[in-house]
Amino acid sequence: MQDITFQILLLLFAAAFFAGFVDSIAGGGGLVTLPVMLLAGIPGLQALGTNKVQSICGAASATIAYARQGHVQLHKQLPMALMAVIGGVFGALLATVMPSAILNIILPFLLIAIALYFAIKPNLGDVERHQRISAGLFGVTLVPLIGFYDGAFGPGTGSFLMLAFVTLAGFGLLKATAHTKLLNFGSNLGSLIVFIFSGAILWKVGLVMGLGQFLGAQVGSRLAMRIGARLIKPLLVVVCIALAAKLLADPHHPVRIWLGL
Repeated sequence: MQDITFQILLLLFAAAFFAGFVDSIAGGGGLVTLPVMLLAGIPGLQALGTNKVQSICGAASATIAYARQGHVQLHKQLPMALMAVIGGVFGALLATVMPSAILNIILPFLLIAIALYFAIKPNLGDVERHQRISAGLFGVTLVPLIGFYDGAFGPGTGSFLMLAFVTLAGFGLLKATAHTKLLNFGSNLGSLIVFIFSGAILWKVGLVMGLGQFLGAQVGSRLAMRIGARLIKPLLVVVCIALAAKLLADPHHPVRIWLGL
């Protein structure tokens, strides 16, 4: 591909800042950054690898911000984050052989279901609820599984983590958001390691966008901590619906092909 111009780098930086802001609150940053990179002429594999560089910066930024305010205790959650790293590694390694067509079919409908859950479910707030699964079992089953999904496919990972933390771990929305960012960092790290060894990274683009992600995540996480569930809940619903709509808008999506659209 041709060298990235300064103007395009500025556009990518701005897109990453906005993505970091949204992602630190409700996830879905890839909904912004991946299409922008593809529009900038970056090939698909390099876009995926470079996206991991900038997204890990946003996840790290949000995690630091939440940890400073005590919403996530890094030393206690380190084993869970490690499981996310392992899941991300295996997901990225097996990305080329996974039946991605099946995921493409069901993912939009899963995201719509998650959006409806958070939109309709009453009394969802920042107060913690009954824990349905132990922390240990949660960490060795769901965390590496979602980390694997993030490494292999990616879209909607934050939404799945939020749903798991709220419904199974009994977390309030703010605490769930904080822990989601930590595990996003872990799964991004795992898949980034694989992409580094595959050489599928444009480092200049990734680092410029990483700075944008870092700054955007600082703004978004601080706003989320100040407003709490009143901001997180509606934004999460909007992000899930937007991501589902984007996937279904693809003319190559199997559902559209089946319906002749």
